[in-house]
Amino acid sequence: MNYAKIKYYDVSNGPGVRTSLYVSGCRNHCKNCFNPETWDFAYGEPFTAEVGDKIIESMRPDYIKGFTLLGGDPFEPENAAVLAPFMEKLRAAYPKKSLWCFTGYDLEQHLLTGKLGDIETNMRILNTLDVLVDGRFVEELKDINLRFRGSSNQRIILVPQTLEKDEIVLWNEEDFV
Repeated sequence: MNYAKIKYYDVSNGPGVRTSLYVSGCRNHCKNCFNPETWDFAYGEPFTAEVGDKIIESMRPDYIKGFTLLGGDPFEPENAAVLAPFMEKLRAAYPKKSLWCFTGYDLEQHLLTGKLGDIETNMRILNTLDVLVDGRFVEELKDINLRFRGSSNQRIILVPQTLEKDEIVLWNEEDFV
């Protein structure tokens, strides 16, 4: 798996100061995508154990509130296979920090059904997350007033609560202020 970039002081992709990893590779090719260079699976640099360790170390300070995984698309099968063990290691290192992920795929239609990748691998990643922002970016539904998403069809899902209740539970900004 390759990654496009790492932002060590990101304030745009989740609440608080975060470390964000932009993976390479996406088959959605949304019209006017924010990161079209990340569609190419070969773009960027190889994601190695050393890169993963550097990300984990970057999260040590108390002012780093969490980690965000985006791209490209983390749930493309080639990416998910590499990210599952990394995310488990990250969650074990920081059980109290928030872990967010953005995907152009739909939680119920793609990630939980096996229509995209391996369900076990998808579940390994989902079980590490606090929040999943799902859904393709749709140019016609773009709204610059939305927080942490680009178009109104995208959802900000509380993953543990959703998996526990077996129904979608949406993020409420007041819960994280």
